[in-house]
Parts: sequence; C-alpha cells; structure tokens
Amino acid sequence: MDGRDTRVQALTLKKTVVLVGMMGAGKTAVGKALALALDVPFRDSDAEIESAANMSIAEIFERDGESFFRDRETQVISRLLDGRPAVLSTGGGAYMRAENRAMITERGVAVWLDAALPVLWSRVRHKSTRPLLRTADPHATLRDIYEARVPIYRLADLAVTSEQGRSVDEMAERVIELLITRPDVLAAEEV
Repeated sequence: MDGRDTRVQALTLKKTVVLVGMMGAGKTAVGKALALALDVPFRDSDAEIESAANMSIAEIFERDGESFFRDRETQVISRLLDGRPAVLSTGGGAYMRAENRAMITERGVAVWLDAALPVLWSRVRHKSTRPLLRTADPHATLRDIYEARVPIYRLADLAVTSEQGRSVDEMAERVIELLITRPDVLAAEEV
C-alpha cells in the first residue's frame, strides 16, 4: 500500500446555484460547465422565456417592453427554483429586482460572476443580441449599466472574479471551490 487516499468524494448539490452578473460575465458558459461537473441540470432563465414566448429577448423588449419581460423573468426564476437543484443562469438584470434577490437567497444561492468592465466590453461589443446595448454609444451604455448594477451584485451570497484568459472549466472549478465552503449548498460525501 502506498499510503495514498483512495476515497472518492461525491458532491451533492442541495440548492440551486443561481449565477448572476453582467452580460458577458460568462454566466451561461460557466453555468453549463458547472452543471456538467456537478452532474445536475443546467437551466437558463432567458432561454426559458424565449422558448415560452417563441421569440427572442430583443423581440420581447421591442414588442412588450422591459417591464413585461421582467415580470415574466420573475415567474420563470420562481418556477425553476422550485425544481430539483440545478445550475441556473439568469439575465443580467434579473438580480436587480428585490423580489428576485430574496427568492434566490431563500431557495437557492446567488453566485456573482464579477467581471471588470474592460472584460465585459471585449466579450459583448460585437454581439447584436443585447437589447440594452442598442444605443448610439454602446460602450457608455454598458459602463452606465455596470456602475448602476455592481452595488446590487455585491449583495450576492458568493462572488467569483471572472477574469480574461481563464478557461470556462477553470471558472467552474473556482465556483465549486467556493460552493464547498457552504455545506448547506454543496456537500462532499465520501464514497
């Protein structure tokens, strides 16, 4: 016997992990990798809304307005939190609503993917799928949204810095390391 520990640890997710943060922070990409690593379902609140409405978020914003969209978003997040524990990626504005923050903290755990403004801009500047950035000066708009939202994102239960150059899998691993510090969310059990 060489003395190595051959026990395997299984990770059991007890609450839904809700990824929050700015557009471009990596919520969907990191969320998919995290769900795969934890062997739980991945959910995306924006994708669920688009599927139910049979239209894009941009089309919903244009046709029905942001307020209508935000109401649907709250309903979808509530429904997804009622399901079995999963990883849930939310739209950038979802966490701004106090009702959503309370619901997420009560029934899940909010993990803020904290990306700096230059990182966000490098990721979203060439995307036409961001309805809030359809302005004369999208960089200034992104900066204004960032400055308004960061103080609210800081209220999240946990935070992980999303850095340029880190792989999606590295980011997922960093989230797991943080979640393990919360046994009410993610428990390691010896097998």
